[in-house]
Amino acid sequence: MSGGQKNYLSDQAPQSFTEIVNHSDKGGMIMNDFFNEALWEKAWKDHSDTIVNKMKEVGIVQAKAFDNKAISFNEQSFSEEGRKRSARILNWMQGQGVRFDNATVLDIGAASGVFSVPFAERGSRVTAVESSLPLVELLRENTAKFAENKVEIVPEPFEDINVQARGWSHSFDLVFVSMCPIFLDWESVEKVLLCAKKFCYISMPVSFNENSLVNEIWPILTGKPFKTKPKEMGYLLHLLYLKGYSYESLITRETKTTEVSREAALQEMMHLLPMHGLSADDRNRKLVADYLERAYPSGKVDVRQGGRFGKVLIRLQDQSMYTI
Repeated sequence: MSGGQKNYLSDQAPQSFTEIVNHSDKGGMIMNDFFNEALWEKAWKDHSDTIVNKMKEVGIVQAKAFDNKAISFNEQSFSEEGRKRSARILNWMQGQGVRFDNATVLDIGAASGVFSVPFAERGSRVTAVESSLPLVELLRENTAKFAENKVEIVPEPFEDINVQARGWSHSFDLVFVSMCPIFLDWESVEKVLLCAKKFCYISMPVSFNENSLVNEIWPILTGKPFKTKPKEMGYLLHLLYLKGYSYESLITRETKTTEVSREAALQEMMHLLPMHGLSADDRNRKLVADYLERAYPSGKVDVRQGGRFGKVLIRLQDQSMYTI
């Protein structure tokens, strides 16, 4: 690199993919950086603001993150709306050429079977990986109606599995990872891709989840409006592009509004503050509690949650759209 240009590879890696894109020389984007695979891989590895790193920072053990929410999550997953959501995603994949009848599917982060069950219902043989023991028990209950060889449950963290020793290399017609925080860097993506034979589906947040309470309370605690930050989906899509993969991608914005008690809203905010880098100390707790009491005298709080979510279906065989 010339002209005094900073060499990120030999000096300091950028903190986010936006820094790579915004880095410029004499006002122009350095295209060599934009198309540099190694630079993007290093930027993702060094990026401290990933979902997995945030969970570690606040002391959340990934394998147990959903233990306390297992029952409510299961109820939502198999509600009428939850089943419709699962069907929409499977129908989207089917429209891109995925076939479920007699297919082998590796469902990573299967939870209580929100997708494993409809995969099996459509004729797939499913290997469901889930590390939360309460969710595993619900998964067993929800899949008990299928034949013994229809759904195999693997109660382990995917991160701890040696896929080659397990015999999973290029073994599954479809590898499916929906909103499961296992991606630390490109290397973790390669581990997932190694298991796939035909297709790999990955979904993850595009930005920090939106929460109307955070938007309301953030200025009170910081004196500034809350701004969402992009998440690691940007690294994934750009590296798939640079490395020559064929894929379809979809980004949607989805929200829902729920009514909760004022106490529940307070507890939720105290849980969220550390995830956004703020202390859940007594001072902030009092400020949040005072605000909720003033703003919601009825004791009921409407909370709007959601955000932008990305889905990508990677083709490993039959990469032309005209083969569908």
